[in-house]
Amino acid sequence: MSEDHQIHIPVLLERCIELLAPAISRPGAVVVDGTLGMGGHSAAMLERFPELSLIGLDRDPDALRIAGERLAPFGDRVHLVHTVYDGIAEAVTASGFAHVDGVLFDLGVSSLQLDEADRGFAYAQDAPLDMRMNQDAGTTAADILASYGEGKLRGIFERYGEEKLAGRYARAIIAARQVEPIVRSGQLVDILNEATPAAVRNLRHPAKRVFQALRIEVNEELSVLERTIPAALDVLGPDGRIVVMSYQSLEDRLVKRALAERTRSTAPAGLPVELPEHRPEFRLLTRGAELASEEERERNPRATPVRLRAAERVRT
Repeated sequence: MSEDHQIHIPVLLERCIELLAPAISRPGAVVVDGTLGMGGHSAAMLERFPELSLIGLDRDPDALRIAGERLAPFGDRVHLVHTVYDGIAEAVTASGFAHVDGVLFDLGVSSLQLDEADRGFAYAQDAPLDMRMNQDAGTTAADILASYGEGKLRGIFERYGEEKLAGRYARAIIAARQVEPIVRSGQLVDILNEATPAAVRNLRHPAKRVFQALRIEVNEELSVLERTIPAALDVLGPDGRIVVMSYQSLEDRLVKRALAERTRSTAPAGLPVELPEHRPEFRLLTRGAELASEEERERNPRATPVRLRAAERVRT
């Protein structure tokens, strides 16, 4: 494992463990790390709770390889599954369990993917425009820039990047690709810079939201997440707990909505007494979305945008 990977700091590690501990400290407990990455959160949970078994999911084969090396000392307590996290139910069953006691999601692009320049996730480094979390399959960002029409490009920049200059950027991309294919991140950054008014360039990097939108489109992140949270809640057993960390508002809104649906009563309006079957299945463990402390943000800048939400099963 490289030095870069060794010094990676898991985001909100202590808070995640604190929230999950009542569920995963029980004898025979099972936890799913739905976004395994380099295994930082997983390693800490396995070390703290000697009777804990872990199911680690990741769509990135490189992440599974690196995490597998890191978690090898924990032997048969670890079950690694190559899957997108909306396959959580199948992964739990394939690992030999009927339900689990804890689920952790650390959403968005991983440190491994950001730090590997040739993956094309970072607009600050010139690299091929790939952006696939699983490089063995799927459409690349370059494919999207080459094939999407102006309206479709504008739509993903608006929806997934919340970009006010989406139309201007889409037009600039269409014009630029008539001259030469847009295949590297440096090319795209130059196109976006030229299309951005100077006043806006002074406020923020023109590429940030466009790169986010492309990454989400390439990996179908929001549609996958929309399926994932309900599936994760369904595999939680009695008193099971879920912790989800989001890094942008689109993800957080989906998580908030999914948890809200399962933490409210289903009793019809006007019913004088709430019947047991109408009581909420889950209760929230956080008041709104928790943010990283100033100390955490200074120690680990990647924690700056994080929004953490958590819930516990109270009815099966």
